[in-house]
Amino acid sequence: MKVELYDTTLRDGAQTQGISFSVADKVRICEKLDGLGIHYIEGGWPGANPKDIEFFKRAKKLKLKNARLVAFGSTRKANTKAQSDATIKGLLASQVSVITIFGKTWDLHVREVLKTTLEENLLMIEDSVAHLKSKGKFTIFDAEHFFDGYKENPEYALKAVSAAEKGGADRIVLCDTNGGTLTSRVFEIVEEVKNKIKKPLGIHAHNDCDMAVANTLAAVQAGCAQVQGTMNGYGERCGNANLISIIANLKLKFGINCVSDIQLKELTEAAHYIAETCNMRVSDNQPFVGNSAFAHKAGIHINAIVKNPKTYEHIDPANVGQRRMLLISELSGKSSILKKAAEIDLKLEKDAPRTKKILKALQDLEHKGYHFEVAEASLELFMKKAIKNLKEFFHLLEFRVIVEKRPDGKIISEATIKLKVGGKMEHTASLGDGPVNALDSALRKALVDFYPSLNEMHLTDFKVRVLDEKAGTAANVRVLIQSQDKTDSWWTIGVSENIIEASWQALVDSVEYKLLKDSERGTSP
Repeated sequence: MKVELYDTTLRDGAQTQGISFSVADKVRICEKLDGLGIHYIEGGWPGANPKDIEFFKRAKKLKLKNARLVAFGSTRKANTKAQSDATIKGLLASQVSVITIFGKTWDLHVREVLKTTLEENLLMIEDSVAHLKSKGKFTIFDAEHFFDGYKENPEYALKAVSAAEKGGADRIVLCDTNGGTLTSRVFEIVEEVKNKIKKPLGIHAHNDCDMAVANTLAAVQAGCAQVQGTMNGYGERCGNANLISIIANLKLKFGINCVSDIQLKELTEAAHYIAETCNMRVSDNQPFVGNSAFAHKAGIHINAIVKNPKTYEHIDPANVGQRRMLLISELSGKSSILKKAAEIDLKLEKDAPRTKKILKALQDLEHKGYHFEVAEASLELFMKKAIKNLKEFFHLLEFRVIVEKRPDGKIISEATIKLKVGGKMEHTASLGDGPVNALDSALRKALVDFYPSLNEMHLTDFKVRVLDEKAGTAANVRVLIQSQDKTDSWWTIGVSENIIEASWQALVDSVEYKLLKDSERGTSP
């Protein structure tokens, strides 16, 4: 069985609250989707806005290897001719070979939104499709609100898709536009329509009942040959069917080779790349590609995973470009500690006293508010210090932070640091945008002559969480800092009732991890 992948991230996905693509963003995403093996990429609505007009101009220069670029629009307006309709003209002006138009299939919309007759709507569909076909275009008809229309007036909904078939549509896509149809009903309706429509069917599901992926897969089982969706499920309201999950399920569960094995391994990287381009983040618990998709925390689970990964994993993470994570927390057992030690090249014996000691120390720290499963760099430092008695890269003597609001209204943050590197004393001060930035600048200033590689490292994220809201301003706070250099990104953690002290702990871990990493790779001075 062959199933076509149709991506609408650049059009439906652009309707997500918080997403606003530039033309360059759309081009980058288009190229990434092509590399992933997507068959159809819906680029937008040419003529609707200057951005989409510019995109289709630039897209002419793209050398797509797998995908066909699609222009999207509507059927002609009521009581006009397709050849003179502005939307149809705009679609043809895009000069792409594939065009998708949507039309009304729910009589409620025809009467109350289009304000025309049921018969005229059928003519609008057939005339629009036929005109596009007469111009040599591969034409896809999106039957908007089809499932709602079919549930209320199946006879008319079928007449609408039959009009598209009569006009010569190459694909007829059944849309659950409001996202309210249950999975069993989707399967039944697709089966019924397949017995009456001979053209290949597709499915376009929205996620308002959190069933878009399930509904899409059910439609494939019922006979749909094309699936439409967006990367990471982006889209208006609750989003569209998540094409990431659809691809993985089609390939790994249904055995349908919609993409190659190599392309499947790029799924995680593609999901995160597109999220970054959208200025979004992949949810940690997103299936297949989220950071927690193959993360194991409970000691019993980890013990079983070490013996046989199939015990708590439904697929091999590597199939989708993922990796297994065994998290260390207060729920961890000795198996977690041993596995983590092996990952970072430390030798620990299961019943050794220091193994128990490390586990007890980790559990105590987690009880105080440390959260090592999201700060693996701090965890690695902790374990290596406990086992290998690591070299001390520097020793803090004291620091001071001053935040001053001046008469002109400007707020100035200044940090002063006194530390030793080997036997040499360093005493530096630095200004910053805030107290943490000032501390970071002063620390680097004191160390960079000794460790020049710190010039290639920078902070990329800073998060603060109050651990006990009831304690008010006296509560412990947890600070997480993300750092990055040319090759890696890592998180470190600090916990204290003093936000500056918690930030300092995370900053020191961040710098020490960088220096440790360089020394182990033989790149430190």
